[in-house]
Amino acid sequence: MNKIEIKNLDLYYSDFHALKNISLEIPENQITAFIGPSGCGKSTLLKSINRMNDMVDGCRIDGEITLYQKNKGSCNILDKTTDVNHLRKNVGMVFQKPNPFPMSIYDNIAYGPRTHGIKRKAELDEIVETSLRNAAIWDEFKDNLKKSALELSGGQQQRLCIARALAVQPDVLLMDEPTSALDPISTSKIEDCVMQLKEKYTIIIVTHNMQQAVRISDKTVFFLLGEIIEAGDTEQIFSKPKMKKTEDYITGRFG
Repeated sequence: MNKIEIKNLDLYYSDFHALKNISLEIPENQITAFIGPSGCGKSTLLKSINRMNDMVDGCRIDGEITLYQKNKGSCNILDKTTDVNHLRKNVGMVFQKPNPFPMSIYDNIAYGPRTHGIKRKAELDEIVETSLRNAAIWDEFKDNLKKSALELSGGQQQRLCIARALAVQPDVLLMDEPTSALDPISTSKIEDCVMQLKEKYTIIIVTHNMQQAVRISDKTVFFLLGEIIEAGDTEQIFSKPKMKKTEDYITGRFG
């Protein structure tokens, strides 16, 4: 079953045509990797899925992005009537650079639930523990929940940001190069965490690291100059690409 369906999407930054006639299906409870050289549209499409591009002056989007939710039917993310705050609760985002809030580990996780009206300490305690467990860092943090998040290592901060995104119980998790600023050990921990999370969430990850795409993703989408060149099962894309441009990119002939 598909979680997200994108149809005939065009995105412009003023006169620049950044995404060209994008149509794509994102399957539920799988990891979909977006690969391609810098500036090819990967992050632009990712940010369109939770309307982050609304904040960019001169940005215009045509087409449809349909989000399917259990027991709630479907909605066109780009529709003017869509509640953007509600959308971003359902479609969480983890950025390239860890961005913890300047507060305790506990308050970082509880921040989102509190803004959505959850005030009871027992309920918040449960959300904090569950979110940290889902991000595979409860054992590291459980005795230091009052510690400032800014004192953590980069890898710990990034996993905290994953836990923070999970705390509001999204359906979809968007990850924009979440390990590019991290060392190999931290990267491995986050990859392990992401692979466990797909049991509960639909995950889309932008990565420049093609080995990472091979290791963790079920589907891969190759972008070039604002277009999708090829999309399919990760194993097929990397072992038997159908398009010459895909083969040239994954074998290092350009990019």
